[in-house]
Amino acid sequence: MSGTIGYLGPQGTFSEEALIAWIGADQASRERPYPRIEACFDAVASGEVREALVPIENAIEGGVTQTLDQLIAHEGRIVIRGEVIHPIHHHLIGAPGSSLDGVTQVISHPHATAQCGRWLRARLSGVSVDPALSTADAVRIAVAADHGIAAVGNRRAADIYGGEILAEDIMDAPDNRTRFAIVGREEGPAGGPGPWTTSIICGIAADRPGALLSILQEFALRAINLTRLESRPARTGLGRYVFFIDAEGNRHRDLPLQAALTAIEEGGIAHVTALGCYPRAQEPA
Repeated sequence: MSGTIGYLGPQGTFSEEALIAWIGADQASRERPYPRIEACFDAVASGEVREALVPIENAIEGGVTQTLDQLIAHEGRIVIRGEVIHPIHHHLIGAPGSSLDGVTQVISHPHATAQCGRWLRARLSGVSVDPALSTADAVRIAVAADHGIAAVGNRRAADIYGGEILAEDIMDAPDNRTRFAIVGREEGPAGGPGPWTTSIICGIAADRPGALLSILQEFALRAINLTRLESRPARTGLGRYVFFIDAEGNRHRDLPLQAALTAIEEGGIAHVTALGCYPRAQEPA
């Protein structure tokens, strides 16, 4: 298997920023960008890369659906090996010499424009907001278009593609952060001090009243804190969902957590798919 790390590219994305924060600029420059989250997972599955760094959750917009859906699709064959939490600063970027008054279209990844929705409605009311594959690709397009188009992206993308920042820090919440998952075909080492996070997917065994409550009670009875709970369609019919759960603890060595997962599975409440057990990332200052 290649030792290369994949990430959601091209150069200048927030994923690349997080990668640089994780492994350093020199090493990050040797890693491999992919145009879509799905391509990152495909590269991991095929062994083209050892692991990939992809966004999984944002403080404003919540879960990144493309990543969650890929974790569902791979059914535990690709797991979370670690995480990186990175601050997100969105800027409005255009071609050199352009101005905020001259913007007629804003482009970016939908997650990025959603994180700046209030600012865009207040300052650029009536201007069309359209999707791009990534924030970096949006900046590249905006700079090449010369005038009229602006992109939501980061300062690194502006530097790489020769853009001019028309407005700084336009995100709706100043403490905007994204959690990036490091995904691979195997879990990382289970040793080391905590704190740890165990991620699972729970698929309800039978649709009945109180099914989700039964899952949550197994954790509550053992005083296990859940740091995340999110549902996604199971892709097996309308009204059927799976639940992503992040629990505090290490499933390989914490007996209460092991007991909770066993009770959920063996009690016929839900099918549990292990998504990884990894050290919790430190929040950036």
